[in-house]
Amino acid sequence: MMRWSARGKMTAMYGGVFLAIGLVLLLINYLIVLAILPSPAAAVARAVPALPGDAFPLPQGNTTLMYTAGEIADDFRSTTVSTVLWASGVALLIGGVIATFASWYMAGRVLQPVHTITATARRLGAENLTRRINMDGPDDELKELANTFDGMLDRLASAFDSQTRFVANASHELRTPLAVQRTLVEVAMADPAATPELKKLGQQLLMTNERSERLIEGLLVLARSDRGLQGRVAVRLDEVAETVLTSSAGLAKEHEVSVHKVIRPRTVFGDPVLLERLITNLVQNAIRYNYGGGSVLVEVGGSPAVRVVNTGPVVPVEALPGLFEPFRRLERTSTSGGSGLGLSIVRSVVRAHDGSVGASVRAEGGLDIRVDFPPAYSVMTTSNTIPAST
Repeated sequence: MMRWSARGKMTAMYGGVFLAIGLVLLLINYLIVLAILPSPAAAVARAVPALPGDAFPLPQGNTTLMYTAGEIADDFRSTTVSTVLWASGVALLIGGVIATFASWYMAGRVLQPVHTITATARRLGAENLTRRINMDGPDDELKELANTFDGMLDRLASAFDSQTRFVANASHELRTPLAVQRTLVEVAMADPAATPELKKLGQQLLMTNERSERLIEGLLVLARSDRGLQGRVAVRLDEVAETVLTSSAGLAKEHEVSVHKVIRPRTVFGDPVLLERLITNLVQNAIRYNYGGGSVLVEVGGSPAVRVVNTGPVVPVEALPGLFEPFRRLERTSTSGGSGLGLSIVRSVVRAHDGSVGASVRAEGGLDIRVDFPPAYSVMTTSNTIPAST
């Protein structure tokens, strides 16, 4: 079904109104001409009163026919009305074409501020809230709309700045006490006079402290990725994946999971820290939510850019959407020690990079997660940041 643009609708409306008014004028003109022209009998009686019934020779092609004065007047009146009607119709058609083009032009001028507002809104992002419309012109409804939009952007920019400051302060205020607590517990456990009960309690406190640190770190990363990207540089996903797999070897050994990889070169323009966190979450989730003797396959390449497939418990299809929500975990994985933010961080990072993420269940158990990003050249052409060389 064809979708009309606002400009096309306004053009059709203006052109239709013009044609309707033109038809009314044509009808009025036609009626006026009929009323002004006298009847043939009266005209003949006034013009040739002595010869109302006499015939006059008139040439018709190669012959000459005889017509009475009344017939001549009646033919003249019909010809005049037809000529007026035909000429008016041609004028209406020409005027309609001109009105259509004029309506298209005027609609474009009227809607230009709306296009400016739309273009500004499309270029906005959490990382760039400095653009404004700053519309000039008379104080009409469109200027009022543009000023309202600029005011909304001012409030959004202020809110994002406040969030940035809050995240920076929270990063310091929350991490420092946890680091102090961990140090105190480790010192207490290292004391030779510590009893076995104290050491057992210390181990439990360290596990709780570590989980709290992961939770806070996840929340901070989630908040950072939700704010968008402050800049973009060229990131080699294949190199990032190799680094993540190397650092995750100990975790895989601990869970008795074998990791396989198919790594091909792939460059993405974005934030290297967030992209590394994305791959780390995918790989570590695939290892943690697995079973002893299971496997994980990590692929990096063209499309999808990143794919992680793991064995493990069977995941219900209806549970897939909830896996990407914060603190949403399956019942069977709620005791794995995770914070419940892994895949939500993945989704947030992917959105910040204008990508897409999807997951599907495997019949034999586990998940198949695919992440894709736009081509590097398309991001480079729309970015205001000069990418670093690979």
